Amino acid sequence: MIKTSKEKATEKNLTLPQVKKLLESLGEENLDQFQRRTFDYVSKFSKVEAEAAEKLVEKLVDEFGLEEEEAVQVVNCMPRSIEELRIFLAGGRKIIETSKLEAIVNLLDEHQKLR
Repeated sequence: MIKTSKEKATEKNLTLPQVKKLLESLGEENLDQFQRRTFDYVSKFSKVEAEAAEKLVEKLVDEFGLEEEEAVQVVNCMPRSIEELRIFLAGGRKIIETSKLEAIVNLLDEHQKLR
């Protein structure tokens, strides 16, 4: 949460790569113990670069109608199959056409980091 001068808290959903980029911008030498652990975690589990993650979230929301929270989780985990993808989409309560799910998986595959 970010507090403004009037103490109003705002929230923003961030992907793991975006958190990594934010912590990198602070400088590793300036991170406290919790931030260092977080940085270690996001460094290990980020599967795309921050800019790609942001674009993917936007596409998933705008073109595929996902909720922002769902899109962030999908980008964080980058599922490789329709079955894996369905886990992130409202616990199976939302019915999405198989062709749309295939398109999402293909989009994610295009952006996967080489491992």
